[in-house]
Amino acid sequence: MRITIHPKYKDQEEAILQLVKTFYGEGNLVMKGTRNSIKTNFLGSKKISIKFFQKPGIIKSFIYSFLRSTKAKRSFDNANYLLGHSILTPFPVAFIEERSPLGFLRESFYICHQLEYDFTIRELIHDPFFPERKEILEQFTEFTFKIHEANVNFLDHSPGNTLIVKKGNSKYDFFLVDLNRMKFENLSIEQRMDNFKKMWLSKGMVQIIAKKYAQLIDETEDKLLSILIEKSQQFKRKTARKKYLKSRIGK
Repeated sequence: MRITIHPKYKDQEEAILQLVKTFYGEGNLVMKGTRNSIKTNFLGSKKISIKFFQKPGIIKSFIYSFLRSTKAKRSFDNANYLLGHSILTPFPVAFIEERSPLGFLRESFYICHQLEYDFTIRELIHDPFFPERKEILEQFTEFTFKIHEANVNFLDHSPGNTLIVKKGNSKYDFFLVDLNRMKFENLSIEQRMDNFKKMWLSKGMVQIIAKKYAQLIDETEDKLLSILIEKSQQFKRKTARKKYLKSRIGK
């Protein structure tokens, strides 16, 4: 196993390795997907989250072994980048890669602090009467603007990947998760609006976000609204087509 640990946790290497070695038999399962699983456990008194990335296929194993960073490493590196730019994300503890004697990737793990959050953007989408919905959307827009200003194009900017913590007095903190898919680039207006497309925003939500973002970037609300509506509709049509084709192929 190859392990990289944040300096803050360097003296707990053995305990971190033990958590990974006992991953299958210990801890509380949070999510089990076809490719990845997440469990919580404790590193001393600190509750942590362990994300397990399954062994990739032959082609991807070669790519992640020799041509591109693994998802676990990217998650760790991207978390450190975000925190370095004052963008909240659960604190990165370590990443671990298990490789064959020839260097081919088998499995990998990303470990970070477990965040106790109140809700995600998904709840706002499904409940138009969600308390302080407008205020939350405006602050989420400010959060996304801050991400863009740090030259981060978060490719998985979707409803479940921003965790929200209520601070009181109508103030909220926003934390990014699922960090392995990012590009670092100077984003155009079109790219910035395109980054909202996976949020499945309603018409009312689009209007709130366009208005707030226009104030932050000194652009006209009408221009941003037009781009944002177009990008959102394109994404929804593309997703609908994919679902239709899958349903037809399955028959």
